[in-house]
Amino acid sequence: MICRSSPYRTVLRDNAVPTIFDLTSHLNNPHSRHRKRIKELSEDEIRTLKQQKIDDAFERKQATQESNENNEQNTVSEEGGEEQEEKAVPLTLEERENKDYLKSLFEILILMGKQNIPLDGHNVDELPEGIFTSDNFQALLEYRINGGDEVLRKRFEMTAVNLEYCSKTQQKQMLEICENCVREETLREVRDSHFFSIVTDEVVDIAGEEHLPVLVRFVDDSHNLREEFIGFLPYEADPEILAVKFHTTITEKWGLNMEYCRGQAYIVSSGFASKMKVVATRLLEKYPQAVYTLCSSCALNVWLAKSVPVVGVSIALGTIEEVCCLFNQSPQLLVELDNTISALFQDNDEKGNELKKICRSQWTGRHDTFEVLVDLLQALVLCLDAVSSDFSVRWNNFIVGRAFVLSSALTDFDFIVTIVIMKNVLSFTRAFGKNLQGQTSDVFFAAGSLTAVLHSLNEVMENIEVYHEFWFEEATNLATKLDVQIKLPGKFLRAQQGNFDPDMTSENYYKEILSVPTVEHIIQELKDIFSEQHLKALKCLSLVPSVMGQLKFNTSEEHHADMFKNDLPNPDTLSAELHCWRIKWKHRGKDIELPATIYEALHLPDIKFFPNVYALLKVLCLLPVMKVENEKYGIGRKRLKAYLKNTLTGQRSSNLALLNINLDIKHDLDLMVDTYIKLYPDKVEYQDCIPSNNSEVTDNA
Repeated sequence: MICRSSPYRTVLRDNAVPTIFDLTSHLNNPHSRHRKRIKELSEDEIRTLKQQKIDDAFERKQATQESNENNEQNTVSEEGGEEQEEKAVPLTLEERENKDYLKSLFEILILMGKQNIPLDGHNVDELPEGIFTSDNFQALLEYRINGGDEVLRKRFEMTAVNLEYCSKTQQKQMLEICENCVREETLREVRDSHFFSIVTDEVVDIAGEEHLPVLVRFVDDSHNLREEFIGFLPYEADPEILAVKFHTTITEKWGLNMEYCRGQAYIVSSGFASKMKVVATRLLEKYPQAVYTLCSSCALNVWLAKSVPVVGVSIALGTIEEVCCLFNQSPQLLVELDNTISALFQDNDEKGNELKKICRSQWTGRHDTFEVLVDLLQALVLCLDAVSSDFSVRWNNFIVGRAFVLSSALTDFDFIVTIVIMKNVLSFTRAFGKNLQGQTSDVFFAAGSLTAVLHSLNEVMENIEVYHEFWFEEATNLATKLDVQIKLPGKFLRAQQGNFDPDMTSENYYKEILSVPTVEHIIQELKDIFSEQHLKALKCLSLVPSVMGQLKFNTSEEHHADMFKNDLPNPDTLSAELHCWRIKWKHRGKDIELPATIYEALHLPDIKFFPNVYALLKVLCLLPVMKVENEKYGIGRKRLKAYLKNTLTGQRSSNLALLNINLDIKHDLDLMVDTYIKLYPDKVEYQDCIPSNNSEVTDNA
């Protein structure tokens, strides 16, 4: 309390915690008015009291010991005869050796996962007939035997050299157990934190089959927002089947309660967006609290472009990725491109240097990707033409061939029109999307600017003929600069088969097939992804003190926090607690800075004094649109990308991938062994080794 009228004016200390208390409660308590004086004790009375305390303590200790003994006996009797036998009868020598043997196998599999070593070694088809070569698993097992592993040596010392020590089926079973045990370590933390969000990445190829990588967001016991990879989900072409399997895997196989899911986001490749949107819709129907949002790791404009249901846009995005990949593979090509840019931008060195710097980054994921491409297009075409027409030994055949193909793709008028129109349409959402990936205050104010963005796009749609005329003129000027013929696409003319409308011009064609559907789609996608529920959640970011400060502490979070009312520990006191939260920061000391992020607010030493605010901040940072502030806890996605980049498609394994990506998670070998014994008791018995598939077992062996 601050007493302003008193001559001894008292102010709050800097570290004081505002709280609600009643200053008059003692006046209503009649007992507090007539308190008795404390009696002064004599020395004899003090000695008597001390002795009594010692006797009481001794009696309590004896009672506790007796109670513990009784509890132990009751526990043993409740567990039944089988449990008593297990405790009474130790493992036999054979059982102990078998457990040690299985533990050695699991250790090898975990090592292979951590080090990203594929199970198979040489391709059997590449080996001459009659030649036996061990796979990587067997080679490591032999190495361990030679290194002095007595358990494995005793197991296999009488085994022929061309026999497999562990069958492919057994390896697969053990790998599944490894994967489940490692995943369970993460899922246990997710369940302890209650609330979480689900994020998927682009569909990937795992050993010839399409899979969907799944990540989970949660706040751990140390108040850190983490994003962890938890596995791959087989992809289904039918979106309804995919939605059912997605839900079943998360709830039944992985054991997560979707009632606690507070966000969902899907990063998709071109062509997959509509299917993943069906998944999001089905989950929203069952769990309205699982807000459908954008993912912080993907630029809004890139996400919108990938979701546009126009074939030409998907083809253009694929071409852009291939161009970027080719130049990143060859430092020599980048040098050649630098020289081309320098020649083209002699009069504007600043622009040229900026483009050179962009070319050495992953520019295909930028908010202004299409603007960069339009600026770079002439330089890219000239560079690729020079490489494809160079018959010296400077470039290898692969680079020359790819340069020729990509140069032809970049100089197709359909490609040029597509990138110019996409550049202009997405210019209306560029600043909005950039703010969504900015600081917490940027995200908060971006939510308020969505109405203006939609208003601009609706105006474009109402005057699409005028806007398209300007866009098409820009595309024709760029095509003329590159000596590209302005024409209708050949596939369109072939499809007409003599029914061609002579009044159909290139300008009208691209307006109907590209401009109109693109603008309409982007307007609808923005409305879907930024639903009323999503915007309400983003408005609650005014809880963050720095945002509160920018609003002059005149905020009203309680109106937007209704959607999270059931997530709060004390919803009835929310209004009073928010008032205390605002007062705390409004009357802070001059040397105290306002926390600028949710991460900083969650790590305040007194945050637990505001249980409702703490709960709200935890749920808000789970929204996939919010970035992981501490990169240390968002490393799961980077490791996933690294695994996919460094592992050949045919050698990828969903089991080993989880071990590799989550390499720092502890591995309970005893749990893995016990799980294997329970699931496959018939295989625990000592069994003969299995002949290898690529050799015959001879009598001598």
